[in-house]
Amino acid sequence: MSASKVILWRHGQTDLNIEGRIQGSCDIPLNECGREQARCVAPHIAQLAPAAIVASPLIRAVVTAQAVADLLGLPIVTDEGLQERHYGFWEKMTRDEIAARYPHEYALWRTGGQPVGVDVETNASVGARFSAAVNRHAQALESGTLLVVAHGGSIRAGVATLLGLDAAWPGLYGMDNCHWAALSRRSADAPTWMLTSYNRTVPTGEDFLTSWTK
Repeated sequence: MSASKVILWRHGQTDLNIEGRIQGSCDIPLNECGREQARCVAPHIAQLAPAAIVASPLIRAVVTAQAVADLLGLPIVTDEGLQERHYGFWEKMTRDEIAARYPHEYALWRTGGQPVGVDVETNASVGARFSAAVNRHAQALESGTLLVVAHGGSIRAGVATLLGLDAAWPGLYGMDNCHWAALSRRSADAPTWMLTSYNRTVPTGEDFLTSWTK
């Protein structure tokens, strides 16, 4: 048996998000806005009745996950496979700073290529470890919904891989802070998962569960 649905929730805002700096594997906490985002969105995520919560071990993901865990009385399991893409020399830098210091590598990265010599993890590596973690925790459930709390880049590469696409497929982008995506399990056909929503946020002016089914 396995989970029938997976919710993939990006962490709330951090100061580095505001500054446009790449966080990658740096363990950066949520700022006050990010904590408020998690508090506001958590009741809506809780309405989707996740049976288990797994999160990246980075503090910004764990604190976001805790907002739902507190409402449902569920434990949070952490998995290193869900961590954000490692950006090596570029972590804590803005895109303008990267372009100025590493113009060739930056241009290659912006066109979907893999920069060499700057210790940036490949999309394929991110997608493989993220999708393996999701499948592992989904298979541990008898049924129901798995909530995964992680990062914009790792979710993007992981979703593409779970859909049988190249991890660097340009049809997806890193989700906004505290937005989420959803996957539903298919039948025996490949790929195992189907993307049913992406970059969702709390709706206004309508019932949440009704909007979820659209």
